[in-house]
Amino acid sequence: MIGRILATAATEIHIARRNRWVLIAVVLMVLFSLVLSAAGSAPTGALGADRLSVIAASLTSLSVYLVPLVALLMSFDAIAGEVERGTLPLLLTYPVARWEVLAGKLLAHTSILVVAIVAGYGAAAAVAITFDPEAVSGLGALWRLTWTSTLLGATFIGIGYALSSRAKRVSGAAGLAIGLWLGLVVLYDLGLLAAVVADDGGYFTRRVFPAALLVNPADAFRLFNLTAAQATAAASGVGGAANAIPQWQSLASVVIWPVLALGLAALSFRKVDP
Repeated sequence: MIGRILATAATEIHIARRNRWVLIAVVLMVLFSLVLSAAGSAPTGALGADRLSVIAASLTSLSVYLVPLVALLMSFDAIAGEVERGTLPLLLTYPVARWEVLAGKLLAHTSILVVAIVAGYGAAAAVAITFDPEAVSGLGALWRLTWTSTLLGATFIGIGYALSSRAKRVSGAAGLAIGLWLGLVVLYDLGLLAAVVADDGGYFTRRVFPAALLVNPADAFRLFNLTAAQATAAASGVGGAANAIPQWQSLASVVIWPVLALGLAALSFRKVDP
């Protein structure tokens, strides 16, 4: 079983390297992390926080957009691509279970994402500590951001597999993936903010709004990291709602979502007719 999973993972890593996804993911994370490490270190004196903790808060805003996008771009053709190329029927003729195929793909794509995350955050940490040795006190915040970013990426990888299984064509899966990213990561928060403004402190703001943030994996990730870093004073918009939501609730959402997404992916993959 382990051997079949590792063999599938090795194949997926080879495909990702050939398609330049490894290089693209690493370059994106390193580039944006370095830009934010330069821009996010300016207010450290005013906030009374070390340089690296402030950078970690800035990287949270980066990760909530970039990590889901990279995860979806790696996973949207994981199943649809196999179907379109005609390789899935051949793959399933081997003595390998569908869940083992999915597990191998997940292992490969998550590993690539972890490499990109560590490279990006590590570069930001290296710059911060080079210019401010006391910034090492913020390594805990950066570690927390690293493992929660991995869980966020695993969530969207699982969702990408589910979309890929449903679409059965690469073009359709790509459209669904981009649409989902825009909906959950960009438009979702804009819709909530518009509803809060219209509600003017009513029932929606007090009851529905906190729950709506927790059911979105991207918002739950952001809320947990902001509350854990006690950076809510520097947050604006949706991030400012972290004061009203217990930290354990956002943590539970961050941990549960990858399981739900992978369960959905497994159910969707079972219905794929090669």
